[in-house]
Amino acid sequence: ISTLSEGQLAKFRQKNVGFIFQSYNLLQSYSALENVAMPLMFRGIPKSIRNRRAKQILKQVGLGGRMRSGGQQQRVGIARAFVAKPKIVFADEPTGNLDTRTTKEVMELMVRLCRKNKQTLVLVTHDRELALYADRIITLIDGKVVDDRPNQSIAQGLTEEKAEQEGEAQQESVAQQLLPDELQQPAAVLAAPEKQPDPPKKEED
Repeated sequence: ISTLSEGQLAKFRQKNVGFIFQSYNLLQSYSALENVAMPLMFRGIPKSIRNRRAKQILKQVGLGGRMRSGGQQQRVGIARAFVAKPKIVFADEPTGNLDTRTTKEVMELMVRLCRKNKQTLVLVTHDRELALYADRIITLIDGKVVDDRPNQSIAQGLTEEKAEQEGEAQQESVAQQLLPDELQQPAAVLAAPEKQPDPPKKEED
């Protein structure tokens, strides 16, 4: 990377890296959808496709077009970072301007998205509690690494449970879209035995 020119570095970041900022860095004159779709615009993706992707990721982070509170703005920032599916997402104190409850929601959301999409999240924080969400904790003092150890993420069980719930819901939704109406009946109905024909009547002399 150190040998790349400024133009090559810009293309590398555009393709491989996403950023989440403490101060959100959103364009206030743009809607949530337009902010999220912007990285895709720089990639030359047609407007109809990038808007569709932006709507999908906004739905995943629990937002529509609103962008009022700090928590909502940071969710838009998270959606913008993940919409292009970069290999690495850098988050610089992403919860610094949020209250305790919203901080927990935002951290769980970022970890869940990374695990779902098999991406790497690099979190920069001074908060030891936030560091516990990571699988690996590297401690720096005055620019030098003083500790590097694996960690059992406190989000591990929660993300797995939510992923399982989302998978079950998605399977049910797909089944409803693909199966004909008569195959969407309860199993008891589907397993009902077919009506047997009446036995032939015996004729009397």
